[in-house]
Amino acid sequence: MTILVTGGAGFIGSAVVRLAVSQGRRVVTLDALTYAANLENLAPVTGSPLHVFEKADIRDRAAVDAIFETHQPDVVMNLAAESHVDRSIDDPSPFVDTNVLGTFTMLEAARAHWTARGKPEGFRFHHISTDEVFGSLGAEGKFDEETAYAPNSPYSASKAASDHLVRAWGETYDLPVLTTNCSNNYGPYHFPEKLIPVVILRALAGEPIPVYGQGENVRDWLYVEDHAEALLTVIDKGVPGRTYAIGGDAELRNIDLVRMICGILDQLRPDGAPHGRLITFVEDRPGHDARYAIDASRIGAELGWRPSVTPEEGLERTVRWYLDNEEWWRKLQDREGVGERLGKIAS
Repeated sequence: MTILVTGGAGFIGSAVVRLAVSQGRRVVTLDALTYAANLENLAPVTGSPLHVFEKADIRDRAAVDAIFETHQPDVVMNLAAESHVDRSIDDPSPFVDTNVLGTFTMLEAARAHWTARGKPEGFRFHHISTDEVFGSLGAEGKFDEETAYAPNSPYSASKAASDHLVRAWGETYDLPVLTTNCSNNYGPYHFPEKLIPVVILRALAGEPIPVYGQGENVRDWLYVEDHAEALLTVIDKGVPGRTYAIGGDAELRNIDLVRMICGILDQLRPDGAPHGRLITFVEDRPGHDARYAIDASRIGAELGWRPSVTPEEGLERTVRWYLDNEEWWRKLQDREGVGERLGKIAS
């Protein structure tokens, strides 16, 4: 089996690539190497005969066709996406271009490839999406595969549009598609504009740790290596046309998450303790969804996957990774927008 992973130099994509290669699978990574991608995320598989890197943009049909022709993938895992909500508020256009038009290009290239090969039964197009397409929950209930779409940010709207394209290509052209919607990921190699890395790096620097609003927003946290295992399970066992919700069964208010990280740092870097003194409440994000939570019972019952890493374990692993990999994150701090407050004003 050859797996083509788009966005494979990003946070979640690289976790999938590293795990797949460690399992003895042949992987082709396609990535445009935009601001949030990093070839160092693939360092553990560099030089492996099971891994090939191709620099290309998923919107470039000619480049994508050439990669299909050269590598003849059996599975496409589409993880390439613009994913930062705050950036989508400031400028939605890259999100529509990449997440909508890019997914369209990948679907058409995959359909042409699948058709040219005689429509092999084992071919799969696996589209990786987010729970944010479902909007915001109240105090009760969870998202599942039957939840109606109600995106509230330009980012989530662009991902919702891409989900609908994938479904339509399955229904109209019989392309064997799979879609997964995951909760918030965290773990090693997380790009430093996202909440958990921001907390860790601000705390290490002795700088104010920004928390939107009063930190009451709730997220379901999923350790990225658990997610990678779930995604590979879906390509192995998932039923074409089926959607699977993937969650960590770990709901936390943002303020509680931040305090947990500060507590871990108090133990591992006591010279800066108490790190919680750095917590600073800032103006909330426009359209900030109140709560996300995933009911992952379908993937558990049908495919046998369940999260294995608790938030306590995962957060400590993550903090330790950042402490041990300062050279990795130092190089990223000069990239455009990192360390700045984005998405403050909806325009």
